[in-house]
Amino acid sequence: MADPRYEKLADILVNYSCAVQPGEAVLVEAFDIPETFVRSLIRTIDGAGGRPIVSLRSMAVMRDLMLCSSDEQMSLIGEVDAYRMSKVQAYIGARGNPNVSEWSDVPPEKMRRYQSLWWQPAHRDLRVEKTRWVVIRWPSPSMAQQAEMSTEQFEDFYFRVCTMDYARMSRAMKPLKELMESTDGVRLVAPGTDLTFSIRGIPAIGCDGDRNIPDGEVFTAPVRDSIQGEIAFNMPTIYQGVTHRDVRLSFRDGKVVEAASTDPTHLEAVLDSDDGARYVGEFALGFNPHITEPMKDILFDEKMAGSIHLTPGNAYQTADNGNKSDVHWDMVLSMTPENGGGDVYFDDKLIRRAGRFVIPELEDLNPERLTA
Repeated sequence: MADPRYEKLADILVNYSCAVQPGEAVLVEAFDIPETFVRSLIRTIDGAGGRPIVSLRSMAVMRDLMLCSSDEQMSLIGEVDAYRMSKVQAYIGARGNPNVSEWSDVPPEKMRRYQSLWWQPAHRDLRVEKTRWVVIRWPSPSMAQQAEMSTEQFEDFYFRVCTMDYARMSRAMKPLKELMESTDGVRLVAPGTDLTFSIRGIPAIGCDGDRNIPDGEVFTAPVRDSIQGEIAFNMPTIYQGVTHRDVRLSFRDGKVVEAASTDPTHLEAVLDSDDGARYVGEFALGFNPHITEPMKDILFDEKMAGSIHLTPGNAYQTADNGNKSDVHWDMVLSMTPENGGGDVYFDDKLIRRAGRFVIPELEDLNPERLTA
């Protein structure tokens, strides 16, 4: 018998996040998740009048495809997936990922081949820009272990986070979106961090469950050449299956000129992927009240209450600063007291201290307001 929480989550994904309309085609890509939930999605899409299309995928199988790849093979897969993506109006990606390090031994050149020839034409160029889409992680023992929880405890946490009142969050974030769009200068101050940049003239996008579940951020992008100073990220991060801790970046005129982490060789390889990888494509403030500790899963960690994240690599078209790259690496700095604190200034005005919004128009984004 299906877990009733499956039906509630499927309803949010289909009817809220993707707002599926009668006659629309919806692609479901399911990576290592229970078939029971895929079936819930199929029934819910059908109930909304949509036409479900399903692809069952495996992270381990994709690893082998990358390891055996050639330009011709990856281009063909990219063309096939891009054609299918061009025929749908909505996309739901659910990723179980039983081993978060499954791709850690894929050589950088093969990873770049996958990103540029398969992922970019199907996902970055079409799915992200042309469809209504939402992406979720699926709870697994591996994720529970990363979060240092029991499997049952983590599942309860997961469904609480993913089925929260996102409509309420949407209303609360509108003043932050408006403030960001009227702001020129941003300053971030925290242990090891003193960073300044401009966000003038670049749209701010509120993320309230219509793209990612869980959600809870407002993002924009720095003016490409404006970033100056240093930042020390205090949350662990996984990119291309490789775990990094204590990432530190120094910027001059928008470009990363010095970088350090617990895996500096891989870090430098990613930053040298292309011309845009050393510039930043996104800046965001996170405020999901249920996410208070890192899980080494960016869909959760970038939404942490009291956090900011900065993203070396590609900018989204919706908040475009002109930076293009195959890389998009969200790096998270928590500014809560437990993690050393920190301040966020907009045009020299303090708007958040130690992870809490301190101006009246933003106080509804503090955790006790969002969960009341």
